[in-house]
Amino acid sequence: MNQILSALSLMFLCSLSSLSAQNKINISGTVVDSQEKYPLEYATISFFNPNGSEAIEGGITDLEGKFNIEVVPGNYDLKIEYLSYKSKTYKNKSLTKAMDLGTVGLEVDMAALDQVTIVAERTTVEIKLDKKIYNIGSDLTTAGGTVSDALNNVPSVAVDVEGGISLRGNENVTILINGKPSAMAGFGDTNVLSQLPAEAIERVEVITSPSARYDAEGTAGILNIILRQKETLGFNGSITLNLGNPDLAGIAANLNYRTEKFNLFSNIGFRYDDAPRNSFSDANYFDRLIDGALRSPEYERIVEDQQVERNNRGYNANVGMEYFLSDKTSLTGSIFYRYKEDADISNNDSERFNNNAIVERTLRIERENQDENSYQLALNYMTKFNDEGHELTADFQFEEDRENQNTFINEDYLLTQDAATVPFQKEQIFATEDQKEFLFQADYVLPIGEDARFEAGYRGNFENEITDYRLEQEDLSDASFFVNDTITNLFDYEENVNAVYSQYGNKFGKFSFLLGLRLENTQLKGTIDSRLSDEELVEAFGFPIDTDFNNNYLGLFPTVNLIYNLGKDEDQEESLTLGYNRRINRPRSWYINPFPTRSSRTRVFQGNPNLNPAFSSAFDLGYLKRWDKFTWTTSVYYQYESDSFERVEENTGQRTTDGIDIIRTIPVNLSNNIRTGAELGILYNPKKWLRLNSSINFFQFKTEGEFNGIDYGAKNTSWFARFSGKVTLPGNIDWQTNAFYRGAEEGAQTRTEGLFSMDLAISKEVLKNKATVSLNVRDVFNSRIRNQFTTTEFFQRYSESQWRQRQVTLSLLYRFNMKKEKSRNGSRENGNEFEFEG
Repeated sequence: MNQILSALSLMFLCSLSSLSAQNKINISGTVVDSQEKYPLEYATISFFNPNGSEAIEGGITDLEGKFNIEVVPGNYDLKIEYLSYKSKTYKNKSLTKAMDLGTVGLEVDMAALDQVTIVAERTTVEIKLDKKIYNIGSDLTTAGGTVSDALNNVPSVAVDVEGGISLRGNENVTILINGKPSAMAGFGDTNVLSQLPAEAIERVEVITSPSARYDAEGTAGILNIILRQKETLGFNGSITLNLGNPDLAGIAANLNYRTEKFNLFSNIGFRYDDAPRNSFSDANYFDRLIDGALRSPEYERIVEDQQVERNNRGYNANVGMEYFLSDKTSLTGSIFYRYKEDADISNNDSERFNNNAIVERTLRIERENQDENSYQLALNYMTKFNDEGHELTADFQFEEDRENQNTFINEDYLLTQDAATVPFQKEQIFATEDQKEFLFQADYVLPIGEDARFEAGYRGNFENEITDYRLEQEDLSDASFFVNDTITNLFDYEENVNAVYSQYGNKFGKFSFLLGLRLENTQLKGTIDSRLSDEELVEAFGFPIDTDFNNNYLGLFPTVNLIYNLGKDEDQEESLTLGYNRRINRPRSWYINPFPTRSSRTRVFQGNPNLNPAFSSAFDLGYLKRWDKFTWTTSVYYQYESDSFERVEENTGQRTTDGIDIIRTIPVNLSNNIRTGAELGILYNPKKWLRLNSSINFFQFKTEGEFNGIDYGAKNTSWFARFSGKVTLPGNIDWQTNAFYRGAEEGAQTRTEGLFSMDLAISKEVLKNKATVSLNVRDVFNSRIRNQFTTTEFFQRYSESQWRQRQVTLSLLYRFNMKKEKSRNGSRENGNEFEFEG
């Protein structure tokens, strides 16, 4: 406080003084690597009183290594520092007028390189105007794991037992790779992230208040996954080998070759795993009224126990080149390819009861084979008109994904009391999905003065998905197969989004703001080629189906992001942020396709072609305080969503051939959803050998609305928390423990019980610190099991599901030529974002 009062007093006296010597002057210069001459961004420049030890003024370099700092004329000790480099000091330098110090070269401190490696492994958090950046570092518990495993350790993010990703408890989250939609993220299917190695991640950006530059999709926000891309001159890279139980084997390589003119980079991997899963359900069925008469169920209780053997293998490769046309212009091209094969065998043992006695038992065997081919072509052009940030970027992407699925289903009686039972029909399912997506994007950035910036751009995203689904059933009279006309269909679906945006940001001392407006037009267009007429479709599904629809939605999406630095310096030691944004939740194709899936005879999922997009408005207030060894982050948020999606279960009124009611799950638009919450994160590093971090997220949501005369309103309060601790033991052995707990949740029809899981890992540097051996156990107690209670007017059901059992993995990571990291083009991996440093 005394320092603050002294500084204020000095400023007041300076403002009264008429002496020209007291007017501040500009001291500028550029900091570069002395050997390779590339700029060092975020280097620190400090001005000291020659007779004291406290810095009087200071600042940091920008992305081009440049600095421009105002100081009062006088004599100073000037010190320039950068991590892993030898600092340079100018003693008792006389600064009486504006001066350009020119280019200052710093030498690499070879003795500090090992320390740099330690710092780089630490998990840190940075606060920007529209996001939090988690540099996940070297997380031992995800060694040999996947991107989904790594995301599950990021605060605010949760990955459920089936691979579904949620942000602050909201599952409508958009996944980006390096700032753009990508085939790596699986066209919105987050399960694809379980095929990519966690080692590829450099950092994760949690964007809860996206600026106008981003697509407005995703009411929860955006997770932007930044992949590693080495910038070191010469040839360098790493190779990772993984072995595990249940059966797991994998190899991944990150290779890079860089010269002053171009940079070749690649990520190549293979993964095989046999990850069994299981589920269990116990359902009791009620009497119900049909046409004024009380109708009893064929079976009062049905118990199902499902065991699935999954044999999965996948290959992925990303190869590209960045070519520097000039010092300020580059062209980057890349090709991504993924091939995946799955072979699943499911055994479903079903027992049916009346009067607490078993009356029938069947075994359903389902064999499913699936192969998937995905590739992506991407081009990026960037030119900088000057060194002040005036630039233009343009992107083009083409992606295609083709999936083939063949399923054979056979069910037999193991026990029955009905002597006149009719055998079950065998079923064959042939399904193909062909998805194509084009992306065109251009972004223009114009600095206005030192602290203001204007941005504008266009983005066009054009997606087409064709689903060809054919169900064949056995003719019991001659064992031949015929096509089921009711279910078989061809669904051609398009989602076209055109958007323009502009935003303006400025900084006044410790206060920064970013205001934006985005105009988007969404076209949802589809045609359904069915063997049934419109009247037959209504009779089969219970509601009219538009087999040729073309819906357009035009929307304005404003964004406001504010940040105020409460700290003494401009180093983000303490900051307060406020964000507002409007978002859209567009229904995906499987939410619209009205033809039900056939993964079960008794429970089906059916899309709703009458589904409209949901719109939300959200507010977010955040606070960060960073001490030397302790970082505290917290935020509160509120979101109002209209026409929100809710998945409801209802009785179709139809029965299987053996008399079991068929229950369908269907997404519907409810009137609104109100969500409020608060989160707290802590990072604590009391010693070099100890690192602790923890976070907790508390949220409440309230839904309102009805469907088919049934009220599906609900109010739910829940929370989740995680803890991570990393300890360096004698012998330079690292030990890490991660724990996660998710509280119970209650929806319109289903209550989900709380869930706890723990991961453990141990690692050791070998081969003169060129390699790392690690052993980790995910879900130590095998407790990552989802327990649910579902109640409707037709039935009550208890269910359990475990997507993946406890996994033990041994990993070896070998690095070569990866010591001196170059940051010449650090902005290029995420150069499309306007970030004030707070």
